[in-house]
Amino acid sequence: MPQSAPDRLFPPSEFERRLTRLQAIMLAHRLDALLFTTPPNIRYVTGFDSQFWESPTRPWFVLVPIDGGPIAVIPEIGAPEMARTWVTDIRTWPAPVPEDDGVSLLADAIDGLPRRFGRVGAELGREMTLRMPVLDFLALRERLRGVQIVDGAPAAWEARMVKTDAEIACIRHICGIASDAYEALPTAIGIGVSEREVCRRLRIDIAARGADATPFMPAISGPGGVAQIVCGPGDRILTEGDILFIDTGSTWNGYFCDFDRNYAVGRVSDDAHRAHETVWDATEAGIAAAVPGAATDDVWRAMARILEAGGSAGNNVGRLGHGLGLQLTEPPSHRPGDGTRIREGMVLTIEPGMEYAPGRMIVHEENVVITSSGAELLTKRAPRELPIVR
Repeated sequence: MPQSAPDRLFPPSEFERRLTRLQAIMLAHRLDALLFTTPPNIRYVTGFDSQFWESPTRPWFVLVPIDGGPIAVIPEIGAPEMARTWVTDIRTWPAPVPEDDGVSLLADAIDGLPRRFGRVGAELGREMTLRMPVLDFLALRERLRGVQIVDGAPAAWEARMVKTDAEIACIRHICGIASDAYEALPTAIGIGVSEREVCRRLRIDIAARGADATPFMPAISGPGGVAQIVCGPGDRILTEGDILFIDTGSTWNGYFCDFDRNYAVGRVSDDAHRAHETVWDATEAGIAAAVPGAATDDVWRAMARILEAGGSAGNNVGRLGHGLGLQLTEPPSHRPGDGTRIREGMVLTIEPGMEYAPGRMIVHEENVVITSSGAELLTKRAPRELPIVR
């Protein structure tokens, strides 16, 4: 079983440290404030979370000024819970009011901020979205006096890519839970079970071991390998000679793990075993290359060399790993041209894959945290030899 769970409730000092770092980054990016509308960014700076995010009816806003604490501009329905966080400036309206759903209130809040650069960053760029109607965003932009709304994604990601100790503890915990469930899976399934049933049993086990949710679990099987890794499960029945691929993004306290495992269903071909060993070796090379000061391009090259030497015919994934945290996938990406410098405190996936025959792909993935001496595994390392489902 995984180690005992860390504290779920972060103290105000955790958010104060995040805010101090974020404001220093905002200064370097010449931003008077950041405007957040999406659950991960709002949770990052406030600690606020709600299952009500599933409802798209009401927008939620948090302003992070370059000086002072966050300002929550939120529907009245969320005020009691926001008041339980460290945020003290909470402004509400009786949402939903489609004719003016917080736009005036938000514009007044922005206009009331001290102005140094005349620039407010919003979630406009890389791997970011706005969780508000586009027409409302355009109306907000028109209402602001002497303030330009610019892309705040580079500043937000610069802060979020480097995790705090408390964040790393949450990711480590969910990685341990999922690792134990993966190890136990072969004894819980067998030939003749469907992909869908495999996922049902694995989800139940992950939940029983303490996970909060499993929003991501593709499972695919195929003779000797799989054609893709992002869809499924289906009703296909596990058959002798199959490779079973399962990936999971399970969460604990809002933080994700994201790693996969491959299983041999009975006897599989020697080619499939060799491909799995090649991908396993490439993972080792990626882990070794992920050191402070290296670039994500270097990590990609270390894996790509092993894959090419092992006869890879390519892959359709586009990268060999990424960042991880409050979202299943975050920047950076291990790919040529990404150019991100790896820093202590980053949490990354190491994810090489190869197509070793037409329509037959094997992908492997582990999660690591970057320390001063290199990458430390958060997941339990998969065996080099394929585990067998009988």
